[in-house]
Amino acid sequence: MATVRAVRYDAYGATPCVVDVPDPVCPPDGAVVEIRATGVCRSDWHAWQGHDPVPLPMVPGHELAGVVVEVGPEVTTRHVGERVTVPFVCGCGRCAWCAGGDAQVCPDQQQPGFTMPGSFAERVALPAADLNLVVLPDAIGFVAAASLGCRFATAFRALTAHGQVAPGRHVVVHGCGGVGLSAVLLAKALGAHVVAVDLSPAARDLARDLGADVVVAAGPDAVRRVHEATDGGAHVSLDAVGSSATAVASVDSLRPRGRHVQVGLLLGEHAAPPLPMGAVVAKELSIHGSHGMAARDYPAMLDLVSSGAVDPLRLVGRTIPLADAGHALAAMSAPAAGAGMTVVDLDLA
Repeated sequence: MATVRAVRYDAYGATPCVVDVPDPVCPPDGAVVEIRATGVCRSDWHAWQGHDPVPLPMVPGHELAGVVVEVGPEVTTRHVGERVTVPFVCGCGRCAWCAGGDAQVCPDQQQPGFTMPGSFAERVALPAADLNLVVLPDAIGFVAAASLGCRFATAFRALTAHGQVAPGRHVVVHGCGGVGLSAVLLAKALGAHVVAVDLSPAARDLARDLGADVVVAAGPDAVRRVHEATDGGAHVSLDAVGSSATAVASVDSLRPRGRHVQVGLLLGEHAAPPLPMGAVVAKELSIHGSHGMAARDYPAMLDLVSSGAVDPLRLVGRTIPLADAGHALAAMSAPAAGAGMTVVDLDLA
């Protein structure tokens, strides 16, 4: 039996290890992609910890870029040899939500690294290739493309579809990890005035380097400082962390008719944060959830990147070989040692 290398964990919290797994079987409507790069994301960490339960054993990884090496007999638009990426939510391609372009909320969705083996591997099988695979422009390399797959795409849709960010708007980003820094970079490209909030001085420094107009240390005084920096509150506020404290702070940071966008996963003890609904009613605030982005919406984001208006490589802190992916995932249990995301580059030895 042919095999490929993959990083897999067999129990929640068990150290992910490099193992040989069967070469993935191509679905009739799907494709097999040879992975060239894949991001290491906190969502993978949540699954590994059991906060977001997944079938075991599991190969994590959902921010991927690579080359199509096989397509199923039902595929009509994707071809072997294409350089591709894919949303972390893969729609079924058959339901009304997928037909309407909203595959990110498909009731029968699949997610690499969560419902099926993911991209911490040399190859991965993906469903509904005609719907889900996105061809990469020549100007975007594999490492850059892997940095787009979850955090960047989620931030893009959170700001554009939900936040309706426009030039001159005040945007506050709570949490300067991967998705938060992506939001800072994108909000500036969209012409917004950006305030970035984080506990970490290194993260705040990177947010400033990426264009944040004001950086604020997270804490009891943060909301007051946000209101001062935004002339009475933000038009759009993102919780890019996923905690009760950051969700509440995000809502409290808004001016009347402002928009709160929940991007960070709210799991476990943070699943039901005590949002200040009195302020939501009195100020006519809007609350939005943002769950990735469908493949249909990728062209606008890719055009922005290809034009040079934003450079996702600025968000990458380091690249590592596949053999180090498990250690990088486990390291997320400790406070971040530096800023920027980690990308697994399968071209590294």
